[in-house]
Amino acid sequence: MNNNHDVPSYTYSWYVITVLLLAQTFSFLDRMIMGLLVGPIRAAFDISDTQYSLLAGLAFSLFYALMGLPLARIADSRNRRNLIAVGITIWSFMTACCGLAKSFSTLFFARVGVGVGEATLGPAAYSMISDYFPRSKLGKALSVYTLGVTLGSGLAYMLGGAVVGYVQNIGNVDLPLLGSVYGWQVTFFIVGLPGLFVAVLMATTVREPVRTGISLNDEMMPIREVLTYLWSRRRAYASHIFGISIFVMVVYALNLWGPTYFIRTFSLSPEEAGWTFGLIMLCAGSTGLLLAGTIADYWMQKGTNDAYIRLILISIVLMMPCVIALGFVDDLFFAILAMTAAVFFSAFQGGIAGGTLQLMTPNRMRGQAMAIYLLVANLIGLGLGPTVLAATTDYIFSDDMAIGKSMALCAAVLCPLGGAILFYGLSDIRHQIEVLAEGHAK
Repeated sequence: MNNNHDVPSYTYSWYVITVLLLAQTFSFLDRMIMGLLVGPIRAAFDISDTQYSLLAGLAFSLFYALMGLPLARIADSRNRRNLIAVGITIWSFMTACCGLAKSFSTLFFARVGVGVGEATLGPAAYSMISDYFPRSKLGKALSVYTLGVTLGSGLAYMLGGAVVGYVQNIGNVDLPLLGSVYGWQVTFFIVGLPGLFVAVLMATTVREPVRTGISLNDEMMPIREVLTYLWSRRRAYASHIFGISIFVMVVYALNLWGPTYFIRTFSLSPEEAGWTFGLIMLCAGSTGLLLAGTIADYWMQKGTNDAYIRLILISIVLMMPCVIALGFVDDLFFAILAMTAAVFFSAFQGGIAGGTLQLMTPNRMRGQAMAIYLLVANLIGLGLGPTVLAATTDYIFSDDMAIGKSMALCAAVLCPLGGAILFYGLSDIRHQIEVLAEGHAK
C-alpha cells in the first residue's frame, strides 16, 4: 500500500503537527540562542551592538530568505517531508559549527549556514499542514505548529542563561579533539546536536500528504506564473507581505534584545534574564499563539473570511503601548508586566499571518508564495529589526543603557506603519480569500 495516498486520520494529522512543532522548536532554539550571548560574544570579538545584530539577524536572514524560493519550488513539486528532514540536519550541524568560530567572520558564515538549513522548514511545513487540515481547523493547527517559535525561543533563553551563568565561572573549556574553547561556544554544541534526532523522527515517521486542490496535473508551477499571479493581485499580496514584515521588525527586535533589556536596565544576571524572558516567551507567547488560532478559527466559521488579518490588526494596536512602556518603567515588576503583555500580543501573528497566505493562494504555488513572503519578512523583520533597534541605541541615544527607549521609539514608528499598510489591503485580501474558497468548493 502506498502511504502517500492514504487519507490521514485526525489523530495522525495532529501527530504530524507534533513532529513539525519539534522541528520548529529546535529551529528557533538554534536561531534565538544568540539573544542571550550578547555579552560574552561582544567581549570575545570586541564588537558593538550593531555588529552583534548583524550576527544575530542579517547573517541568518540573508541566505535564509534568498534560499527560500528555490527550496520552496522543491516543496511545491517534490517530497516535502524529505526536504524538511535534510534541512533539520543541515541547520543542526551548522549550529554546532557556530561553537567552533574563532572570529567575527567565521561565526558570521556559520550563522549563514544555519539560515540556509532553516529555509527548508517554513514553506514546506505550511504547505503540508494545509493539506492535512481543512480550512475550518487550519488556524488552530498552524498556531500549534508555530508554538515552536515561543517554545524554542523560551528554551533558548532559559538554557542559554543557565549555560552562560555556568561557563562565566569556569572560563575556557577543554574538549576532546577541539581543544580549548570559550565557555559560550559550548552552548552551540548543546542546542545544535540534539536536532539531529528530530531529523530522524521526521524522515521515518511522517508521511507526505496528498496535495489538495490541484488542477495542474502535478506539474511544477513556473516561477514566472507565480509572480504573474501575485502581481495581478498585488494590492492584496503586497499589503499583507509588507505590512506584516514591518510589524515583525518590532517583534524580532523585542525577541532578540529582550534578555539584554533586563540585564542592562535592571542589572539582572544572564541566568536571571534568561529565565525571566524565557518564561515570558513560553507562557505569554504560547498563550497568545493558541488563543489567536482559536479566535481566528471561530471567527472564520462565523463567516468572517478576513478574520486572520483583523485579529493581527487588533494585536498591533494592543501591543504598541506595551512596548512603548518599556522605555519609561523603572520598576522590574512593571517591566515584566509590560514585556509579558507585549510578547502576548506580538505572538498573535505567528500562525495566522502565514495561514492567511495559504488561504489566499492555490496549492501548487503555496510554497513559492510562502517563500516570497518569508524572503521579505525575514530580510525586513529579522534582518533589519534587531539592527534598527541596535543602531537606535548606538547612534541616536549613544548609550547601551537606553535600550528600553530604543524599543519604545521603534514600536511608536513601525507598529502604526505596518498596521496602516495591512489595513490598506484588507478588502482585497478578503476578496482573494473568498474567490479561492469558492473555487475550492466547486
